[in-house]
Order: sequence, then structure tokens, then C-alpha cells
Amino acid sequence: MADAVDREVLFTADPDSRALALSEVLAAAPGASIRHWLATDVGWVTLVHGWSDLVASFYERPPIFCRHMYPAQVRVPLMQDSADLEALADASASLAQRLIPERPFSVQTRLLGRGWPFGPYLVNTRLAEMCVGLGATLDVRNPVDVLSVVLTPDEGFLGVSCAADNLSDWAGGARRFRREPDQISRAEFKLLEAMEIFHLDAPHEGLVLDLGAAPGGWTRVMRSGGASVVAVDPADLAPVLARDPQVRHVRSLAQVYLPDARQRFDVILNDMRMDARDSARVMSLAADRLGPAGWALVTLKLPKGGVTQVLSAALTLLRRRYTLIGVRQLFHNRSEVTAALRPKPPGAG
Repeated sequence: MADAVDREVLFTADPDSRALALSEVLAAAPGASIRHWLATDVGWVTLVHGWSDLVASFYERPPIFCRHMYPAQVRVPLMQDSADLEALADASASLAQRLIPERPFSVQTRLLGRGWPFGPYLVNTRLAEMCVGLGATLDVRNPVDVLSVVLTPDEGFLGVSCAADNLSDWAGGARRFRREPDQISRAEFKLLEAMEIFHLDAPHEGLVLDLGAAPGGWTRVMRSGGASVVAVDPADLAPVLARDPQVRHVRSLAQVYLPDARQRFDVILNDMRMDARDSARVMSLAADRLGPAGWALVTLKLPKGGVTQVLSAALTLLRRRYTLIGVRQLFHNRSEVTAALRPKPPGAG
């Protein structure tokens, strides 16, 4: 049985999917139980077998809905006043022994509720200062370990873990991107996050197929990398894309376009608003159009009920034609998940 300090875990999920995320945690950690929901998107569970077993289970079978997690090894009573900062610094000192100088660390903080006399940056700075003073090595951009902090009005939860074990490099899994001046839609963030999560590179040349492209956010991201795009959608594209000679706008439904398509593509994208199983069927039609070294992304829209059954059916359809890289509910997903795909090797069943 694990040390008690490694049996308390905080995890995050989209508020509408938190029950699904909790079920993933409980399935991966037999005997675990929910202690409390600290916020609509933050759950607190107690494990039986410890943090390392949960991490190993999720490496073997990655979760879809659980976005971020960490072990809450120290809890600190709080009053929401300026004295809290030094109480947190003292608590971080007790965790500094878990930080090895050869393994650089960073601090990630989330504040829940209102009325705090300080923000996350000040907490990060003060706790990092304390740990560095005790011999730890700070590297905010490329940490190996993370001191994670979640503060509620009554209590702080602190823990040290390997960044790679936390499911996301961002506090709470909240990946933020800076809005660009020529951005077309917020859907661009979803594509950028997916490429980061699934380690996919935008082609600097080559050809991309964007199904259901309008108004063209995903097309713009691909063009900014240098690829040419075939954008399929009956609706209009943003004017900047309509004028782009490297964007061919096909005013058609994907289901009509694909059966007669003859080109091969380096990337196929699909962010269409339709039932997840219908999106999977469209991607099945597109499978022969994907080049052997290419990749594809599809968002699978989820119903209000029966999510598990619908998602399972959609993924079964996709696996018939593709190798599944991964499936995640990204920070920029809402009532949907994103699946990353590669072509099946020749002869694969």
C-alpha cells in the first residue's frame, strides 16, 4: 500500500464531462473514491494503491475526458489573506526534498473562487523562490517536474510530480493560445492544441483536405504553415481565404465530394457538426485519400446522453480504416472529443 501522501489526487475535466472523467479515474484505480468536487471542473479522489499505479494505468490506457491530474501531497489551511502566501511557501519547503537539482521544475497554480489578495503569478514566484533556495533548479519553459498548486478559499493542495505524468503540461490542462490579428475563428485553437497533444506537424508543403471548412479557421492554420488546401463546404470562406490562390474552395458536401475525389492528401481535417458516428463514416470515405505518411484529425460531437455508446461506435468505425493515434477531450473542445488518425499499414486488418 502506498504512502498516504501519494493517495490524494486532484484531477480536472470539462464540467459537462466530469462524471465521465471520474469514471476513468475510478476504472484506472480500483478502490478509489471521490472525496469532493472542489469546483465544477476539479475533482478530489482518494486512491488505494497510490499515484504511481494510477499513472501506470493511464500510460497503458490513456484517458479521454480526464485532462490533468497531480498528487496532493500537502494540504494547507487558508484564510484568503496575505498570510496565506507564506503558509504556502512553508508548505513548499516540505516538498522541496522531492525536487532533484538535475531535474528542473516549475510551479503551476490555480486559484478557485474569488477574493484572493494575490494571483497565480505571485504564488508561482514565491514558491519557486523558496524551492530554489533549498537547491532546486527552476526552468519555467521546460520543466521535468512540476509543483502543482490548487487553492480553494479554505484549503490549498500542493504536490510534486513528473510533468509527463500529469496528462497536460498546463495547469489544470488549460492550454491557452494568443489570438492572432488575422485569426478567423476560435476553432483554430482547437486544431493547434490537437497538433500539440498528438505531436503532429503541419506540412510546410503538400496538400491538405479540410472537410466542412467554412469559415476557414483550420484552413488558415494549414496555410500559415505553407500547405495548399482543398476546402470543402457549401458555405463561404473568409475573404482572405477566398482570395488565396493556394486554397481551392469546393462548394459541396463532404459526402458528395469524397466518392469522386482522386487526389491524395498529406493531412485530412474534419470539424463538421454532425453525429459522431456520421463523422466517422465520412472519415471512412476519406481514408483512401490520405497519403501513407499522412495524418488526420476529426472532432466527434457528443450527445447529451449515451455518450459512451455513441463514442464507442464512432471509434469502432474509425479503427476499421485508420490506426488511432489517440482520442482526447481537449481544453478547446466543448461537447466533443478530438481523434487523431494515421492510415493503416498495407495489409492490416
